[in-house]
Amino acid sequence: MSAAAPVPVASPVPALTTLSEDERMFRDSVADFARERIRPHVARMDEEGVFEPALLKQCFELGLMGIEIPVEYEGSGGTFFMATLAVEELGKVDASAAVIVDVQNTLVNNALLRWGTPEQKRQYLPKLATNMLASYALSEAGSGSDAFALSCRAVDKGDFWELTGRKLWITNAAEAGLFIVFATVNPEAGYKGITAFLVERDMLGFSVGKKENKLGIRASSTCELILENCRVPKSNVLGEVGKGYKVAIETLNEGRIGIGAQMVGVAAGALEHGIRYAKERVQFGKRIADFQAIQHQIAELATHIEAARLMVYNAARLRDAGQPFVKEAAMTKWFASQVAESVTSQVVEIFGGYGFTKEYSVEKYFRDSKIGKIYEGTSFMQLNTIAKLLLAD
Repeated sequence: MSAAAPVPVASPVPALTTLSEDERMFRDSVADFARERIRPHVARMDEEGVFEPALLKQCFELGLMGIEIPVEYEGSGGTFFMATLAVEELGKVDASAAVIVDVQNTLVNNALLRWGTPEQKRQYLPKLATNMLASYALSEAGSGSDAFALSCRAVDKGDFWELTGRKLWITNAAEAGLFIVFATVNPEAGYKGITAFLVERDMLGFSVGKKENKLGIRASSTCELILENCRVPKSNVLGEVGKGYKVAIETLNEGRIGIGAQMVGVAAGALEHGIRYAKERVQFGKRIADFQAIQHQIAELATHIEAARLMVYNAARLRDAGQPFVKEAAMTKWFASQVAESVTSQVVEIFGGYGFTKEYSVEKYFRDSKIGKIYEGTSFMQLNTIAKLLLAD
């Protein structure tokens, strides 16, 4: 009788949260930077509504502003997943720092890497990796969720494009040296007239206007942009004329994963404070952490955060693998923003009256969480996207 064939042993499939050595070291270095360098300045930056310039300089020095930019362009040569790790860790300490890094990496750098010409990459990527903050200018007063109802106009003047219009709610605008500005070259063509332009801060006819006084992410600048017959060289069209809608949609799909990572960080950072406080606060002769109601609350919040984190990691891994991820990105942003708002609100309640004061930082996490449901596509728009993909024939 012949011996039975050996049963093949399946190779273990790594968990989504299993990090490579490079990913783990990178995550830990960002976490250390956030705790040791950023945290001491968070309350002041929030109060003043300004991100400390020295900290921004350190973000560049650590390679956080050019994570996916190849080494040949002076970037870190990392992955999109590593960018989401950085945003999550920064979000645990300061959502403003997280969104500054997020916009630079997942929107601007990403767009240039995908759509930029060789000349544009040589001109801008080394600067973006080392010393130039950038901004992504799509929204207008009448163009929010209806992203392509743009009134900003681009007119072909032969040797250059002339841009006229205004942009609102533009992140990083106060400090940025480069802006990806979306304008229409033909209003009658609808979304097919939208074109993306690389606009430098010192170009004739360009200026940064009013800075918004915001509820949350206050240290991250949000400003109006004013373009008055702004002259942009023909060589500064990003992608093809009339294909700006494609640049915007595909970049924002990736950016939504970054927002999901930011919201996971905000929720996780708030819960860390809540757990620490629950272990210290004594009522009725014992720590409030010893009350089952608090234990159950913390357990539920931690579970929601873990679910959101897994969604972020899954979407980021899919993107790096070149797999479809649009539905997963929309689900990630929707769910993570829901979780962040719920978790931060309940952590304020764990602190009781103290949580309602600025003496403790949890009220800031609560304020910072709200933007997650609004920017880079509102929660309603994410649900529309998810439903459309699920119900497609």
